[in-house]
Amino acid sequence: MMRIKKFINEEAYGGILLIIVTIIALIWANSAFYESYHYIWHDYKVGFVWGDINMVGSLHHWINDGLMALFFFVIGLEIKREIMGGELSSLKKASLPIAAAIGGMIIPAVVYAIVTINNPEIIDGWGIPMATDIAFALGLLALLGKRVHINLKIFLTALAIADDLGAVIVIAVFYTESINYSELLSAAFFIGVLVIANFAGVRRTSFYGLVGLVGVWMAFVFSGVHATIAGVLIALTIPARTKINENEYVKKLSNCLSQFKNEKEIKGSLLSKKQAHLISKIEVLNEEAHTPLQELEHALHPFVAFFILPVFALSNAGVHIEGSVVEMILHPISLGIIGGLVIGKFIGISLLSRLVVKMKIATLPEGVTWKQIYGVAFLAGIGFTMSMFISDLAFKEEEYKQIAKVGIMAASFISATIGMIWLSSGKKET
Repeated sequence: MMRIKKFINEEAYGGILLIIVTIIALIWANSAFYESYHYIWHDYKVGFVWGDINMVGSLHHWINDGLMALFFFVIGLEIKREIMGGELSSLKKASLPIAAAIGGMIIPAVVYAIVTINNPEIIDGWGIPMATDIAFALGLLALLGKRVHINLKIFLTALAIADDLGAVIVIAVFYTESINYSELLSAAFFIGVLVIANFAGVRRTSFYGLVGLVGVWMAFVFSGVHATIAGVLIALTIPARTKINENEYVKKLSNCLSQFKNEKEIKGSLLSKKQAHLISKIEVLNEEAHTPLQELEHALHPFVAFFILPVFALSNAGVHIEGSVVEMILHPISLGIIGGLVIGKFIGISLLSRLVVKMKIATLPEGVTWKQIYGVAFLAGIGFTMSMFISDLAFKEEEYKQIAKVGIMAASFISATIGMIWLSSGKKET
């Protein structure tokens, strides 16, 4: 429980930081300094050329294809951890958040398709309102303090992680234009190497990082399949087993502590030679009792929450508004996104949650009411990070991308406002 609380707190503070950075990006992009904003993120090129390999691109490109691959890597770690021992580890635990996530993906896509049905050139944006931004949503929940039960935050976290898995599948299957199968075969070979290393007991994360970056990620870059998918696949190969079991760890640790306590002290602040040796032995024991998966997740999660996502927001949320904001919001793309995120998410999550509970496939978490589920269903309409990411894949025309981002921000603001008002009317938890 302490680990999930730490995870939720990091997401919450990261969400608050995202809100601040988004406001900065919007002000920057619509000020007298817009040219500097566009130059830094879109015109300034970095990278290298090595023979036939050209790895030069804008900062915006490297953030969306490089840093976001690390973001998806952490998502992959979260998915694997939740499936193996978290809220998605059993049918009873997983039924409610998975059903809610499925409803919260299908209904928004249908709503978008209905709104844009007479505009076939923009129908590809159906995947945009499917996503939920866990950091934003948990950041707002944190502001409510004890008005919301910890189990409601856990439910939202599990729902968002299941939602992320759906978004990854959608990106891989529907937002890939042309595929270089030889590069995919190369990526499959290196993934196979990582899987074999896992079964062989290789635990060094540096090995997985090197093979993953040089082998899998670079192959995906040239394959035509978005490189962020590589991050998820690499994460799924990371070992999730400890080297020693819990009983063995406790026994050996107790023995070391007993020896440390019984060792004769020496003068001064220095430890005896045996005490120093015992501390080193305890460090090795701690390493063996950890899983590489959880070590990586705990190490990378703050970096993702407090650096990668804010940088992504700064480079993507700066929509330069030319003309009427009202016209942009009333465009079919924007209306489809708003309808999908605000109405579709609420209906999909609420309806499917009710259905699986009524069928007795799942039960409401302890301390959570239906009113709170409905409030979370509205907060799930905050689709900021993932929705903006998918909008860049869905549309080629810059105009459509800008309209989509205006729609995403409008929908996220509406969903956040309704969700917060809804949930804040509840009683404080004692």
